Amino acid sequence: MRIFTYLIVFILVIIGFTFACLNAESVTINYYLGQREIPLSLLLAAGLFIGGFLGWLSCLITVLKLKKDKFKLNQRLKTAEKEINNLRHIPLEDQR
Repeated sequence: MRIFTYLIVFILVIIGFTFACLNAESVTINYYLGQREIPLSLLLAAGLFIGGFLGWLSCLITVLKLKKDKFKLNQRLKTAEKEINNLRHIPLEDQR
């Protein structure tokens, strides 16, 4: 399985390198304080990285909320199990 992962990573690196070579032209980025020339491949890679990071961050927030909910539910489950165990050990009284 590890070899398969390395093979996939190697193929992606080769594709990325080829993409960078084919898009070596510079583009001008205008922003408020000036302008800068950046290679197109670097700009696209930065956009992909920033988008991936923001997607990961939004998923992380959801995962943290779910972990918090899971913790609360586990606490409630432990409390309910303790209560059930306590009720099982109480002797039944005759109701005559």
